[in-house]
Amino acid sequence: MRRFDLKKCLMLVLIFLAGRSCLYAGNQGLGHVMTVFNVKEYGATGKKPDNAGPAIQKAIEAAAAAGGGVVYLPPGEYTSGTLRLRSHVNIYIESGATLFASEDPAVFDLQKVQSKDALFFGEDLEDISIGGRGTVDGQAKYFWAPDTIERSFLHKKLIVASGKSQMRSYPVGNGTRTVYPHLIWLGRCKNVSITGVSFVRSFSWSFALYDCSRVVVDGIYIYTSLHEAVWADGIDIVSCKDVSISNSTIATGDDCIVFVCGIDEWGPTSPCEHITVTNCRLSSASAAIKFSEGNNLVIRDILITNCTIFDSNRGLTLQIATGGDISNVVISNITMDLHRFDWFWAGDGNAFNFELRRQSEWNDEPRKPGEPGPGSVHNVIIHDLIVHCQGESTIYGHPESWLSGVTFENIKFFISSNPDSPYDTAKNAMSFRWIKDLKLRNIEVNWEKPAYDKWESALSLKDIDGLQVDGFSGNSAWPERNLPAIALDRVTNATLRNMDAVPGTNLFLKIAGADTHDIHLIGNDLHEAKVPYQLDSDVKAENVTALDNFLLSK
Repeated sequence: MRRFDLKKCLMLVLIFLAGRSCLYAGNQGLGHVMTVFNVKEYGATGKKPDNAGPAIQKAIEAAAAAGGGVVYLPPGEYTSGTLRLRSHVNIYIESGATLFASEDPAVFDLQKVQSKDALFFGEDLEDISIGGRGTVDGQAKYFWAPDTIERSFLHKKLIVASGKSQMRSYPVGNGTRTVYPHLIWLGRCKNVSITGVSFVRSFSWSFALYDCSRVVVDGIYIYTSLHEAVWADGIDIVSCKDVSISNSTIATGDDCIVFVCGIDEWGPTSPCEHITVTNCRLSSASAAIKFSEGNNLVIRDILITNCTIFDSNRGLTLQIATGGDISNVVISNITMDLHRFDWFWAGDGNAFNFELRRQSEWNDEPRKPGEPGPGSVHNVIIHDLIVHCQGESTIYGHPESWLSGVTFENIKFFISSNPDSPYDTAKNAMSFRWIKDLKLRNIEVNWEKPAYDKWESALSLKDIDGLQVDGFSGNSAWPERNLPAIALDRVTNATLRNMDAVPGTNLFLKIAGADTHDIHLIGNDLHEAKVPYQLDSDVKAENVTALDNFLLSK
């Protein structure tokens, strides 16, 4: 083995010394050597003030004309406008090399659709890659001014009511047509690899991938300011399939990773499906993982595992406002450490947010004729998480479209407040509503200091049909106020078993709602509770069955 490696190394050294740069391309087959097109041989100086775009593009075209190759950026600083990628061409940014997005809008190849403007642009390509250990820098800048954008945003209403400052950040524009370029925009591309490179300070979504397939993103770093980089998502996966994101760190002002179907101006909508996110570290002033409200078709077969989410506002949000569907989602083995950010960021330091609404409801407007319904979510499993948060997790369907087949399992919550926050909308640790077939297994809720005066129950369950709670430990935030640890209201066909009332519990379970029926309490240890369970006057006693429970208090 050692002899083979030595021979390969000597071959590479001889190739480079011969003056014609070549690189070993491991993904092309053992021993395959690709021709390298050094951008300095095409006129790039490696000095930041110089426009390197024409030289880099010449190298790309030369590689494409040769049937493929590596466009090589050696150590240095390169400034460029739009670079059009070509099939079978790999971009390699060496360690010590930085490619800057130009601040001159005139050097960008502006698209007819402005939202497609980008530094790296590719459409209808195959077998392309961007790799190396260098850096791509969008040079985004921001200024602060009073808000003139938000209308129905809850935080805006709270800020206005409180009389606090409505200052917020905006990206700095330039030229007669403002250019907020993505660092990468790819449309309908196949067999894409993005590895190793650092992508920083993007004006817009760092990566925008539309209708792409067989995409591998591995070992990259994405950064935009968590303080001010509005609209600067990390990776937006739009109508793509067969995508893998792994071993990466993404810290972005806006959402880190977004799944969506339905940006009409980019072309036809197709499913967003067959996607994995593994071994990543995510931070965001908005959401670490977002299923976007703009979904108008289907997002399905998504696996997110072995990730850490920290210094974030929201952990996971599933939202639909344009009638789409989300299904077959598994989220597992995650740690979260969440807190609130400035008022103009969506989120409340909350771990989970499921929300189905019509577009008119989203905008607080009257319903529009012919607008899509509220969408649907089914078959979502979330398990094995440790969550430190400040806000309430709200898992809501819609009165006209209930969530179905939702499971939360092995979740530990630690909830605290922030007295310095300009707003706090938290009420319960987890609130569930409009759900069929809901399973909660081994859920633990811990209230921590500093506390919030308006906190109530650990679990609030309302309008649920088909509920299984198997293993719960926790209390209300303020047991001395006779608040229940678990509140049921209009719940049917429910089994609650293996629950433990912790010491100091006053009221453990409150059951309400005239429509509530078929509630079964089996094998619970509630002896620490002064009142194990309480029925409201509108609940018939025969609708609640208690078997083999340890109910007597000490």
